[in-house]
Amino acid sequence: MSDKKAVEKAVCLIVDDIAFDRRMMRRVVGKSCPGLPMIVAHNLGEARRRLRERTVSILFLDNSLPDGRGVDFVSELAEDRNLRRVPVIIVSDFPSPFMYAKAQAANVREVWSKREFVAPAVQRAVCTHALH
Repeated sequence: MSDKKAVEKAVCLIVDDIAFDRRMMRRVVGKSCPGLPMIVAHNLGEARRRLRERTVSILFLDNSLPDGRGVDFVSELAEDRNLRRVPVIIVSDFPSPFMYAKAQAANVREVWSKREFVAPAVQRAVCTHALH
């Protein structure tokens, strides 16, 4: 970990490839947790870079991305000793029973539909799961 990364405040990482959904998520996080810095990634490759560059306190991760599935990415994170502690909330248009099972096995904290991405849920998730 770089010295710069060690002294920066931990951030919320939002990963979604749809601009409308990213804007909605940023707006909800901003209103429900105004002091929490946010960064975004449009795909898993960009998410990997962001996770190497910054300390992430909580990750809101879309499941369907152009370069892979969020639920598979979480399994990848679980294998990395530096990233396995990052709390992940998977946010999907249509969560399936298979996705829930795979997410549970990968230690995902919660699985939400995008309709469930509302201020009270975000505030509760950040207070309950975020690394401080």
